[in-house]
Amino acid sequence: MKQMEIGENEAGQRIDKYLKKLLPYAESSFIYKMLRKKNIVWNGKKAEGSVHLAVGDIVTLYLSDETLKKFSADKTFWILPENKRKSFPDLQVLYEDADILIVNKPAGILSQKAVSSDVSANEWIIQYLLDTGAVTQQTLKTFHPSVCNRLDRNTSGILIAGKTLHGLQKMSAQLKERSLKKYYRCIAAGILTKEQHLKGFLYKDTNKNKVEIYQIKDLNKKDLSKKDLNKKDFYKKDLNKNRRNLHKDSQYIETEYRPLGYGKDYTMLEVHLITGRSHQIRAHLASIGHPIAGDPKYGDREWNQKYCSKTGLNYQLLHAYRVVLENGQEIVAPLPEQFSLFKIQKNQIKK
Repeated sequence: MKQMEIGENEAGQRIDKYLKKLLPYAESSFIYKMLRKKNIVWNGKKAEGSVHLAVGDIVTLYLSDETLKKFSADKTFWILPENKRKSFPDLQVLYEDADILIVNKPAGILSQKAVSSDVSANEWIIQYLLDTGAVTQQTLKTFHPSVCNRLDRNTSGILIAGKTLHGLQKMSAQLKERSLKKYYRCIAAGILTKEQHLKGFLYKDTNKNKVEIYQIKDLNKKDLSKKDLNKKDFYKKDLNKNRRNLHKDSQYIETEYRPLGYGKDYTMLEVHLITGRSHQIRAHLASIGHPIAGDPKYGDREWNQKYCSKTGLNYQLLHAYRVVLENGQEIVAPLPEQFSLFKIQKNQIKK
């Protein structure tokens, strides 16, 4: 027999989903059979698989030790494999409380796994929480902490993770509602002298893992609300003449930037990412003729060759520098050393 008390991280989910996490090697038909026969009970009673669990509920499994062992993930495992722990760089912890963890991800590391064999920042975060006692092998069976925002492999900077279900839901909501503000720093080719608020549409070709930006004439002069964008006739009426070649799956985007300082033929920018689409900053800046230094996908090949041969840079110099949480708290991730390869005239930096 095994008895489980439902905590905050398990509450809200269906009992059949919870049992599938607890007994990952059991067929769904076995779980439903045990519920029907009252070999698994909820608060001492028979339960349908659709019952939603609440904090304090008791789930009792009247199963033999042999059966539990057969279907459970009882083995102890390292989220970050032992043979990769030494070679995997430490991520700087920028902020931590009971519900969230914010770290500084170096360039070259995935935010989350692309395939099962990958080791990503997410695995480092879970291993860190295991090492510090914030989670246990037991709690990982039914809830996995996870990153809430994604950065491209070669984009460095702030990653936000939910340590608890409450933290994960809270930060995901702030990102979705844009009540959390995200600021990046980058080195862009060419000289940009004015602040700009760019608007347009982005389409991602998933086969090529590349996006295309549609620049709409006069769109930057038009303030668009969610109500406008949700109108069925918005695409036909408001921008029809300018959107003849716009892909039907395109997404509306907004990007703000302001120059911080200049080099010979490049500018350091602070970029406010208003809508958070895939490759948005990289593609949006490239679309106006100012790609990010070192960007292999959207960059200027000749410009990159000129500077990369001098600096050794082989990826885009884009850094998630600062976030402002809904409560006004500001978190900053120090710039990586690679930014110092591009000399900025300090007397031109706007504070």
